[in-house]
Amino acid sequence: MKHVFDLLTERRAGIQRSLLAWYRRSRRDLPWRRTSEPYPIMVAEFMLQQTQVDTVVPYYRRFLERFPTLEVLAGTSQSSVLKAWEGLGYYTRARNLHRAARAIVERFDGVVPSTYADLVSLPGFGPYTTAAVLSIAFNRAHAVVDGNVIRVLCRVFGIAHDVTRSSVKKQLSDIADRLLPKTVAGDFNQAVMEMGATVCRPRSPECGSCPIGRHCEAFATDRVESLPVRSPRKARPHHTMGVAIVRLGSEVL
Repeated sequence: MKHVFDLLTERRAGIQRSLLAWYRRSRRDLPWRRTSEPYPIMVAEFMLQQTQVDTVVPYYRRFLERFPTLEVLAGTSQSSVLKAWEGLGYYTRARNLHRAARAIVERFDGVVPSTYADLVSLPGFGPYTTAAVLSIAFNRAHAVVDGNVIRVLCRVFGIAHDVTRSSVKKQLSDIADRLLPKTVAGDFNQAVMEMGATVCRPRSPECGSCPIGRHCEAFATDRVESLPVRSPRKARPHHTMGVAIVRLGSEVL
């Protein structure tokens, strides 16, 4: 990985400058990008876990119409929250969002905490969501590492190691931290994720329009389609079973 960190030192300023300029020029106009208030950003980040942006947008708007403030959300019933979430799936997210809102009211007087230790202690706040909310809402220097970020980093720095390994995850997190400009952390995090979602896609990436293509090792060595590397998933086991139903007249055993 020494070679990777040498590349990072050499190209860091250029990547930051080009990616931020592209993001400010080309970013999608999404409703949660029109605010710096922590609560709506928090709602968006919970919804965006495992769900595409286009699906989230209408749910996000309706949810905030129904629960316009954190206090309103905390004061409502879980069943009402789940009803508003209906159709979005992964309902644990809704339960955790509701529990987090109540915890913020009870423990932090209704103010979304702005430190990592406090925020990560709340229900549903893992490392990614915590870093996203802190950087976007408070401009705290915490790098986000999701699937899009992993793909961008592996391609840009030519990382051909299995990204499911814990040691590689740690190295990618270190790279993301070192690449992050401390003064515009929120914009840069969103820029990397935006590029991964719209340009540096898993399949058919648009390398010709990539704002940091000249810095990309995978593009220079024709390895874009082969990165990132993931170990193959284990085959799903298949079991053949026999079942019998015992009946006597209209009764079933």
